[in-house]
Amino acid sequence: MPEVTATLSNYRQSPRKVRRVADIVRGKKVSSALTELGFLTKRAGGPLQKLIKSAVANAKNLSIDSADLYLTKIEVNKGVTLKRFRPRARGRSAPIHKHSSHIRIVLNTEKPMRKRQQTTDNRQQISEARQQKKSEKIATNN
Repeated sequence: MPEVTATLSNYRQSPRKVRRVADIVRGKKVSSALTELGFLTKRAGGPLQKLIKSAVANAKNLSIDSADLYLTKIEVNKGVTLKRFRPRARGRSAPIHKHSSHIRIVLNTEKPMRKRQQTTDNRQQISEARQQKKSEKIATNN
């Protein structure tokens, strides 16, 4: 279960816009994610595609086959905000905030579980543990 990461710092687009693209490819195979990003008309598609290729290159350096890699985690965090001012009427000014993003990609050879699967697995483990405790109580009482 080797993990491979790649990061992109201070990408000059707002995290909200980049997250929309990241949500499309999260949890998919690398090959299908790259083809989807190639046909996407969003501006963040190109840099994300380049970042995934960089992560695949990192995996090849660790001698991991790129055919069975999945995008297990994509984090899009807030970066540095550039503050500018625009002139307005009557000699006033209005603030302009130019947002940037930090993007982190984690590739893994195991297919990621969906959250719904994780919660059902946890519920099954909890119910099995409860049944085991009940059977132990009955055995100790007899």
